[in-house]
Amino acid sequence: MIRINLLPYREKEKKENVKRQITIVAGSFIIFLLALVYFQISLTTSINALEQKIKEKDDRLVVLTKKLGDIERFKRDIRELEQKLAVIKGLEANRLFPVHMLDEMALLVPIKDMWLEKLTESGAELRIEGVARNNIIVARFMKSLEFSSIVSSVSLVSTKQREVLGFPLLQFTLSCTLKKG
Repeated sequence: MIRINLLPYREKEKKENVKRQITIVAGSFIIFLLALVYFQISLTTSINALEQKIKEKDDRLVVLTKKLGDIERFKRDIRELEQKLAVIKGLEANRLFPVHMLDEMALLVPIKDMWLEKLTESGAELRIEGVARNNIIVARFMKSLEFSSIVSSVSLVSTKQREVLGFPLLQFTLSCTLKKG
């Protein structure tokens, strides 16, 4: 015998199949939305963390920039102090030179034959003006100066006759290069 099922079982299966597909699509959509929300939250968290790091780094940069400015100021102060110390050392090294030079000059000048009227020092040059009895005395004085410890070279700038108390004397000017240090 043949049985005929008049109940719409195929339609029921189709309805169940459609329900299952809708459930799968809806579930997939919900999972997709949840994944998007999770991704958005993790991106926002990462962005906030990076912004916080940037803020901390900016604060650190401000502190380091201030310290760098302080360091540059200290370096400038150190350079200035070193220059001042160099000047002081130079002055200290040469402070006794004028005394030594005048002492040496006093020993080199022939007492009865010559006298000095003016000594002018400018840098490493010494200009000597004086009066002597004759050219020979001036030449001897120049030789003595060349062999002294204070002068490296001597040159005669000028000489001229001058009368002092009725005696003919020789007025001279010498230019010398000093040995300093």
